[in-house]
Amino acid sequence: MKRPLLIALTLAALAGCAATPSAPRSTAAVAPYRDNLELAGRIAINYSRDGKKESLNGKFVWQQSKANTDVSLISPTGQTVAVINVTPTSATLKESGKAPRTAPDLDALTQQALGWTLPVSGLRDWLQGYAIASDGKRFVATPANDNVITRDGWKLEYVSWQDENAAVPVPKRIDATRIVLGQAVDDMAIRIVIDPVAQ
Repeated sequence: MKRPLLIALTLAALAGCAATPSAPRSTAAVAPYRDNLELAGRIAINYSRDGKKESLNGKFVWQQSKANTDVSLISPTGQTVAVINVTPTSATLKESGKAPRTAPDLDALTQQALGWTLPVSGLRDWLQGYAIASDGKRFVATPANDNVITRDGWKLEYVSWQDENAAVPVPKRIDATRIVLGQAVDDMAIRIVIDPVAQ
């Protein structure tokens, strides 16, 4: 499987400064969930399959509306290498020089292309500081409440923030580690760094 495909499918989600352990951390919650969102950033993926460790990275541009999500994967040299379009009825992957690949939804597309599913659908929540916790309750991130285990078996850690002391904090770095596998991969960790949004 080519690396751009794996990164692109993971997105359709690098370092930051953490607060000193002794400093009290803000309990201010992230902004209310937005249906319409545009973000850009970087992603790094580490996983093992059949005992072999793999590592890959790239840049991304994320655009979502209430119903649709569009993700572009950009190589380190600035070339768009893949685009994912997700609608309520289908998910399509377009790679340079290849015929588009389509499935009924994103989970089916990643299963079809890779042999296992990736948390792309969860990113609509994760990028904004939200998730569905393992107990089924809605998780809302704050700098003081910065990690959760999701209902579908991911440990999310909001490692750093654009400004931890802002009245409404915005995630900067998110680490996601797969803790429930049972698929074709032995382990998987994803690091997402979101670029600051121009004001």
